[in-house]
Amino acid sequence: MIVLGLTGSIGMGKSTVAAMFADEGIEVFDADAAVHRLQGPAGALVETIETLFPGTTGEKGVDRTSLSERVLGNPEALLQLEHLVHPAVAAERKAFLERHCEAKLVVLDIPLLFEKGGFAVIDKIAVVSAPASIQRARVLARPGMTQERFEQILALQMPDEEKQARADFIIPTGGALQETRDSVRRIIACLTGGVDS
Repeated sequence: MIVLGLTGSIGMGKSTVAAMFADEGIEVFDADAAVHRLQGPAGALVETIETLFPGTTGEKGVDRTSLSERVLGNPEALLQLEHLVHPAVAAERKAFLERHCEAKLVVLDIPLLFEKGGFAVIDKIAVVSAPASIQRARVLARPGMTQERFEQILALQMPDEEKQARADFIIPTGGALQETRDSVRRIIACLTGGVDS
């Protein structure tokens, strides 16, 4: 089995690309979705997060906006949260890999792959990338997003150019969707033996 790590900075279109891999029949582990489950209603991490960050949870689980406001700009609080979330997500990822151990190719969608690690189980890396102007427009169009918050998030992420330099594959998302889908299909063919390059 080949494990492809899919990553990219905020607003680069990674979720769209992950869906394209799934459309092609490739099993995809979505780290963000795992976090949502763990922090959702009756999620395994809700009680501990409420203990660490009182007032950030409710009937629907963790209030992600409230929690984000509590930890962004506070390195100690962010580290505390990461020490709780990352091992739980790693356990879900391990279970996913065990379930799909017979597959020729699986994708691990990990937003902070370069920043937080996870390379031990990764064979190849694909970075999703779009021009900075498109990235900025996409992110600032999100509900509740501000310029200040966007800059705080970017400061925690490795610059796109560095990610591209470390990637085995770069998937462009700044143009037509078909161009992106064609790139995804080429990568699948390359990694599953469909083509030589």
